[in-house]
Amino acid sequence: MRERLQDAPPTTGDLPSEPLSHSLKQRHLTMLGLGGVIGAGLFVGSGAGIGIAGPAIICSYLLAGVLAMLVMRALGEMSAAMPASGSFSVYAERALGRWAGFSAGWLYWFLLVVVLAVEATGAAKIANGWVPSVDQWIWVLLFMVVFTVSNLAAVKNFGEFEFWFAALKVGAIVLFLILGTLAILGVLPDTDPVGMANLTGHGGFFPEGFGGVVAGMLAVIFAFGGLEVVTIAAAESDDPARSVSRAVRSAVWRILFFYVGSMVVIVTLLPWDSLEPGQSPYVAVLDSIGIPGAGQIMNIVVFVALLSALNANLYGSSRMIFSLAEREEAPKSLLKVSGGGVPRRAVFASVAFGFVSVVLNLLWPDTIFLYMLNAVGAVLLFVWALIAVSQLRLRRRIERDMPERLVLPMWLFPYATWAALAGMAAVLVLMLFDDSARPQLLWSTGAALLVLAVAGVRELRERRQQRERKAG
Repeated sequence: MRERLQDAPPTTGDLPSEPLSHSLKQRHLTMLGLGGVIGAGLFVGSGAGIGIAGPAIICSYLLAGVLAMLVMRALGEMSAAMPASGSFSVYAERALGRWAGFSAGWLYWFLLVVVLAVEATGAAKIANGWVPSVDQWIWVLLFMVVFTVSNLAAVKNFGEFEFWFAALKVGAIVLFLILGTLAILGVLPDTDPVGMANLTGHGGFFPEGFGGVVAGMLAVIFAFGGLEVVTIAAAESDDPARSVSRAVRSAVWRILFFYVGSMVVIVTLLPWDSLEPGQSPYVAVLDSIGIPGAGQIMNIVVFVALLSALNANLYGSSRMIFSLAEREEAPKSLLKVSGGGVPRRAVFASVAFGFVSVVLNLLWPDTIFLYMLNAVGAVLLFVWALIAVSQLRLRRRIERDMPERLVLPMWLFPYATWAALAGMAAVLVLMLFDDSARPQLLWSTGAALLVLAVAGVRELRERRQQRERKAG
């Protein structure tokens, strides 16, 4: 099977059925796509981008969003044609070889389990603020146990759990956009039309020039990570090809609208230089239009966003390591599947490392865990680059061997894919020259080189073994 996946074009017969459950519905995938991206990075972290770029943060989000859309369209094309629980890791193996599938899978798994610790700790800090008598580490333990149980249950239950989590976040953004638009028009009580004063005043629309737009893009681009989980989950839906194509189509456009729309509302209603560092711009807007308890409302939304992302990341990491085990890139013992189609050992493996990450984050947030966090800082871009290169290689094979599966074709192929690769290369170069982003790039590059070295050693060892078997 390994040689066929690597060397042969992906024909219909090369698409083995997943041993996992197939009970996720279309609505689960759509909301998983929306919920996986809408997190604390938008509700809280967007303030840092506004502080860097001013009103031009709208352009920063547009640029980052277009890049993410191109990558997701390329991934959606392959996922609709060849649904697999390993998603881009499987496609990288088919397109480039085992080393690529191994590297993409393990890097992404490491990314998810490290970020999982950030989410668990962030949610615990909020909960500790509400109930100070319960220590932060107890909240972390509670969240990890609850979501481990959630992921060990039938995948349909996970889908329902994540559906309602995501629905709350989406509902919060929609309500924010409605209230913000009414405030801009002066329709709400005690409000007057704001016009363009905040967009053109205070240094103009580009107060920091184009450099501010670029710096803002570096600050916000990683907020678009998380959409990839949709294509991982597609393998467990009742109609993988159709479900993933619909989910990708709807998610990328809605997320771009939510992100850019939110920034338009914020910088139109408030002077960009009035936002305090560390303050959620959403809270500032709600306070300005007289919504009582705005800070506490956003605390609840951020809390739900963190738990939703924790849940989705645990799901995605368990399916990724399960797929690696299927291709003999991870221990075979992880292939054990429950009667309900849940890879329980893969879940335990992911949550175990997640617990280790959480402990490191609680004990040494500024040393060991900071190094781990830096080591995954640019991994998302490396994974996106592998997605684009894989799509370039596999598109011709799909057209040749199973054109009926090309239901979500990449726009303007191959030019849009090359444009995405050029955009990612530009972001990596910009990170190299940015003092705040450079440590992430260097540590992530080191982590990627380490994984590539392991993949290379494995490949050389297997080739030597093959030669020995032929000689014998």
